[in-house]
Amino acid sequence: MRTIRIGTRGSALALAQTRMVLKEMEVRHPGYGYEIFVIKTCGDELADLPLDAIGGKGVFVKDIEEQLLSSKIDFAVHSLKDMQANLADGLTIGACLERGSHRDMIFTQHNESLESLPRGSTVGTSSMRRRCQIRAFRPDLAVVDIRGNVPTRLNKVGAEVDAVILAEAGVNRLGLPPGIAIDPSLMIPSPGQGIIAVECRNDDRELVELGTSLDHPPTHLCAEAERAFLRTLGLDCRLPAGAYAHLQEGLIIIEGMLATSDEKTVEKLVLKGDTPEVGSLLAEKLKEQVRRAGEV
Repeated sequence: MRTIRIGTRGSALALAQTRMVLKEMEVRHPGYGYEIFVIKTCGDELADLPLDAIGGKGVFVKDIEEQLLSSKIDFAVHSLKDMQANLADGLTIGACLERGSHRDMIFTQHNESLESLPRGSTVGTSSMRRRCQIRAFRPDLAVVDIRGNVPTRLNKVGAEVDAVILAEAGVNRLGLPPGIAIDPSLMIPSPGQGIIAVECRNDDRELVELGTSLDHPPTHLCAEAERAFLRTLGLDCRLPAGAYAHLQEGLIIIEGMLATSDEKTVEKLVLKGDTPEVGSLLAEKLKEQVRRAGEV
């Protein structure tokens, strides 16, 4: 009997998501053994530094992918939003599980929304995408950089900051009390937010078939549109950008945002199309909007 080795980060959220994948695997493919391998990534080791200073969110993925390419593990489980737009040669996304919530959520001591947060309040986030959208909507707030896993950041509320912003999907998967959901039109999410991805080597047909059995095609289609958006920008988290796609009457509706590196210019746009390449078109149009806004 073949034992399938599943690699993941060691955070509570990463392990919770990996157990979701493992449960599906055990139900669909009981003829295999399964083991979870925890891998400490560069992003975990440099937890005190801002993400944009250490290479963006890809730092949570690279070390795991190296273990996958060297055949030390068979599958890697990621939050899709942490993955770079271009995968390393030899790797593929075998499955996207059905998407959880794509929204961001704000947590405060007194259950305020982003709209009702008192003037001058401090909001903690490590995300450039969130930071520039907060400043565009509430320039009276002070945005400060914080890092750490979900419980660590929640513990900073009232101690170091007045509010933190987290992905709702992660909060739900950890079974934590919810905060106040932010309107996605105010806070466009990171491409892939709310999606669990299963990555494997593309030359192992057995693994590819196992992974594909977990795939949720509508989610995967929208994920491809969002990743096409990111790929065309060529950013991989180096500039503030966000995108969210959903299906409506057979079409892909995708909303995106892009900001300049100084985070002073924020542009948003919605497009629709019948293939994931609509994400690429959205990226091109937003780049042009940002360029024009910078010339004014």
